[in-house]
Amino acid sequence: MVNLTIDGKAISVPKGTTILEAARKLDIHIPTLCWLEKVSTTGACRICAVEIEGVERPMTACNTPVKEGINVTTQSERLTRTRKQIMELILVNHPLDCPVCDAGGECELQNACYDLDVTRQEFSAEDVNPATIDHWPLIQQVPSRCILCEKCVKVCHEIVGADALFVNAKGDRAYIDKKLDNCTFCGNCVSVCPTGTMISKPFKFKARPWQLKKTPSVCHYCGSQCQIDIHTLDNKVCRITSDDNGTVNNGNLCIGGFFSYGFVNSSQRLKEPMVEGKTVSWDTALASTVSEIKRIVAESGAGAVAGLASPRLTNEENYLFQKMFRAAIGSNNIDSEARFGAMRALRALDKGLGLRGASNKLSAIAKADAVLVIGADPTAEAPAIEWQIRKATSHNNAKLIVANMRKIHLDDLANSNLVYKPGSEIWVVKGLVALLRKGGYIDLDAFDGQISNFAELKADIDATDLDKVVSLTGLSIDQLREAATILGRAEKVAIVFGGDVIRSPFGLSKSGSIANLAILTGALTRGGGLYPLDEKGNMQGILDMGVNPESLPGYQDYATAADRFGKAWGCSLPEGGLDSDGILQEMEAGKIRCLYLAAANPQSFPNSNRWLKALEKVHVLIVQDIFPSAVTRLAKIVLPATTFAEKTGSYTSLDHRVASLGKALNNNAGSRSDWDILSALYQHLTDAQHPVSMQAVNAEIGQLTDLYNGAQSCGGTQRPYRQTALYQVPVKGLQYQLITGDDEVEGLQFLTGASNTHFGTTSTWASAPMEVEAECRVQINPADAEKAGIVTDDMVKLSSTNGTVVVKALVTDAVQQGLLFAPYNFPDCNVQGVLSDGSNRATVDIVKV
Repeated sequence: MVNLTIDGKAISVPKGTTILEAARKLDIHIPTLCWLEKVSTTGACRICAVEIEGVERPMTACNTPVKEGINVTTQSERLTRTRKQIMELILVNHPLDCPVCDAGGECELQNACYDLDVTRQEFSAEDVNPATIDHWPLIQQVPSRCILCEKCVKVCHEIVGADALFVNAKGDRAYIDKKLDNCTFCGNCVSVCPTGTMISKPFKFKARPWQLKKTPSVCHYCGSQCQIDIHTLDNKVCRITSDDNGTVNNGNLCIGGFFSYGFVNSSQRLKEPMVEGKTVSWDTALASTVSEIKRIVAESGAGAVAGLASPRLTNEENYLFQKMFRAAIGSNNIDSEARFGAMRALRALDKGLGLRGASNKLSAIAKADAVLVIGADPTAEAPAIEWQIRKATSHNNAKLIVANMRKIHLDDLANSNLVYKPGSEIWVVKGLVALLRKGGYIDLDAFDGQISNFAELKADIDATDLDKVVSLTGLSIDQLREAATILGRAEKVAIVFGGDVIRSPFGLSKSGSIANLAILTGALTRGGGLYPLDEKGNMQGILDMGVNPESLPGYQDYATAADRFGKAWGCSLPEGGLDSDGILQEMEAGKIRCLYLAAANPQSFPNSNRWLKALEKVHVLIVQDIFPSAVTRLAKIVLPATTFAEKTGSYTSLDHRVASLGKALNNNAGSRSDWDILSALYQHLTDAQHPVSMQAVNAEIGQLTDLYNGAQSCGGTQRPYRQTALYQVPVKGLQYQLITGDDEVEGLQFLTGASNTHFGTTSTWASAPMEVEAECRVQINPADAEKAGIVTDDMVKLSSTNGTVVVKALVTDAVQQGLLFAPYNFPDCNVQGVLSDGSNRATVDIVKV
């Protein structure tokens, strides 16, 4: 420890601590402009100048490390004069345009001038600032307002890893410029700018900061569940921000969180309930819904009714949805799109490890010694995961392995890039395991007694044919050995896998093989972690709440726990139940006569053409949603719902944080929250005198499940959330999963996945992300493009055994030869119609049209 005195107060701090950090521990205020806690220091603004006894000139507190015995003064007449003069020099070319600057009222430069009593410009100079930069999407740059603190550059480089912003030129002509191709349009540069230099175009001139009402909430777009503030005026969302202090995301947001709120204000939203194409009152719509459900049950039995819910719904809404179907309607035909991805990962992790999701907090990734990202694109699926990985590599010197069939944003950071053949994930993992053993990095005998089928584990690893691994994966033995060495030498290993794995053919087996790797590398026991990703917001919550026919809330086996829940609910629960595949087949057979879609749109399901055709056969299609679609046009009853900004409830993050939504707006036009709709329907279906309350449902979840046992309140009083108990991997009884079957690949492969710009389909109704990515494009390798006579912007037709789609081409080396990729976020493009049932990939032909 280092001992020093600041303003007469003694303190001991660790070696390497800066004077500014030490002063903050003593609650001594030193003014700053360029300092930002989450990035490295620059000492650019010089406002934090302090005096050190025995040192002639003032020193910058933000980047001067403490030394033993020094005596620091932070306030003196000399320092006041120095700081005022520095401010006056900063203002030489700074325009006095506060009345029209969007940062007015929350500008750090403005505040610093006020604190230092700088009321005029004492110096003058030639104005060498370039003109306002207005051609960037979403962000305007006003160089004349810039103080070159470089906060924006550092957060872009150190946190986001985009390396888009840089200082252009030198000296008095320097300004911040951008490489547009590198930009992820996350908005973090706007957030950290201390002046009005970086301006959000969607927010520009919409409101003054002091006019806005700020409501703490949580971002709904992905499983990261970043904490946010929703700023509103006149019942519209004007902007979204996040604090650096007190949030799990440390104030960082992606394009979804920062810019993609526009859908809430969209004039295209569903506004009034409709029955058979005619606008009706809510009383009529709800009465018609109840009447139709009861009619179908009376005519064909409760088994003729089915429902699909959504990860866009809150925990409470999903709980009530499954209860309504099971207890009020008498049908266990319920499911969600989790069936096509997250459910596979859950089943594999539960079978081998007893896990119900991620094994550790997101923040644990930053402390890992090695990170393996396999079949995932964290930038698109859960951006906060990427930020933690970057923190691990920059702050903890962690090594990164990226294994994927296509390029992702993290590639440039990777120490090992494994670009494998499509579908070969199981063999990549088998090769890594075999080489870990060959290299002496795992002692199999240490697992005897811990793994229930230890003999099978040993035999399976010994039987691995590395020549076959090389042949099937397309990777060299040296590439695999390099990656295995990184994993083997690491104490703490974090493994991240995502949509390319869990949504694929054999997704269950592939997830199982990754679970095996997690056991053998100690990822589950030594402080790293295992993290399955699925892009949709409350995917963990919908699994927790038992919206599937196999389980009741809290992952309780349906057949075993049905009597217990039935007693609590005062009814007998139905036997059996159909999952989404069964529901689809029974729709086609005419046996599912009523289908309720609660924020679920089968246009985004694999083989969507089949789903849309089946929907035409349903007698009563009820759709509860926010926007019109091909599905609402087929519906007999349409119930307009509200967005996340207009309701209360909770979401559960991928690492089991339960955070509350803040209701920032009144309901849009004639819409109602999903909770209000489901609560009213439950009341009418059960003939209850009063609607069920959200408080009662939360109490019931606590009584009937162990989901929130051991939950701890975190985040302070302003942004409370609960960190539920992380699932402990048992010391004994783990199961090594024997993987059988191969994901055989022949011909040109077409893969769909999450866009880096959009989340689900909701963000396509927001103008900001559409400005960055306005349409679906299929990525094609230059060699494949040349062979087919295709260039960028050509319209091409993809054909599979399931359907065809016409889409615009983008020629890029982001995909390997033999692989095509397109985002599934644009439902009108319908790339999902080309896929096989339950798969994210299909063999296709491609031709120019």
